[in-house]
Amino acid sequence: MTMQNLLDYDLKGLTDYFAQLGEKPFRAKQVARWIYHFGASDFAEMSDLAKSLREKLTHEAAIIPPTLLTEQSANDGTRKWLLDAGGKNGVETVYIPEDKRGTLCISSQVGCALACTFCSTGRQGFNRNLTTAEIIGQLWWANRALGQAPNGERLITNVVMMGMGEPLANYANVLTALNLMLDDHAYGLSRRRVTVSTSGMVPAIDQLREDCPVALAISLHAPNDTLRDELVPINKKYPLNVLMAACQRYLEKAPRDFITFEYIMLSGINDRPEHAQQLINLVRDVPCKFNLIPFNPFPNSGYQRSSPESIHRFRSTLMAAGHVVTTRKTRGDDIDAACGQLAGRVQDKTRRTTHRMEFA
Repeated sequence: MTMQNLLDYDLKGLTDYFAQLGEKPFRAKQVARWIYHFGASDFAEMSDLAKSLREKLTHEAAIIPPTLLTEQSANDGTRKWLLDAGGKNGVETVYIPEDKRGTLCISSQVGCALACTFCSTGRQGFNRNLTTAEIIGQLWWANRALGQAPNGERLITNVVMMGMGEPLANYANVLTALNLMLDDHAYGLSRRRVTVSTSGMVPAIDQLREDCPVALAISLHAPNDTLRDELVPINKKYPLNVLMAACQRYLEKAPRDFITFEYIMLSGINDRPEHAQQLINLVRDVPCKFNLIPFNPFPNSGYQRSSPESIHRFRSTLMAAGHVVTTRKTRGDDIDAACGQLAGRVQDKTRRTTHRMEFA
């Protein structure tokens, strides 16, 4: 008999499941609170449930988070966990502590099919989508591993879907996980504190706008179509003018009044003064902020990090045009936990080593 993993359900799904068991809707809320507020994985712990229900759940359901394979801690306090995704696959989850917040970077796929040329994950190829249980299980597991701050509050205050994979290519499972992140009976995070990062899957951006508008980040990385076609191949399917229009539509329902554009700084590739000016022209109708990301090296990448002087010049040009610009601190690079370095363990089904994914 296959046990139903309750981590696969948001509150609506959990309520429907309990209805099938002949139970009242409030039981779903009780169980959700035990799972997500208290990190319970054993129905015997759920003391406010009837003993008969606990026994029934023990025989028919389970709470199965991903299994830990390895854990690493960086000198700056960043922590990285490699979690088992079955079939000799593993996905990585990263916790980044800061003065006033703690951010968990969650993976959505085993590998990635989009083949962005500067990304270690993309170089590994693609195996499969993660289930909802495997996605929300990363947050469940990290909360358990980190414990609480001295004041009793959770250390994870923000979640970013920026780990391995393209979140919007695994839309249904990511949406269910987002619902759990926002639900007061689960994690109760603000929409402003949950961010989905996408390389530009326009139809899914429009769908997210209707279903669950959280903060949106776009992996932009180039100011013109010719260069972005090379760096971010999905641009061939959804070019920049189409992507910018989708960003404008998204802002109508977004919890923040701006889109974050992520821009990796590659020496001699996209960091020249003319690129900064092209970027200013590109986003003139899209309220936004820029997050400049110094490239984090990985073996045989073929790219170099822009010099501090180039990054400063690029940043100053954008700021002079009135834009808010941050330069991301490189965190956890001594354990390969920095942006673009997540590789996990992927049994590639795309045969990335023999051909490139095409989007034209």
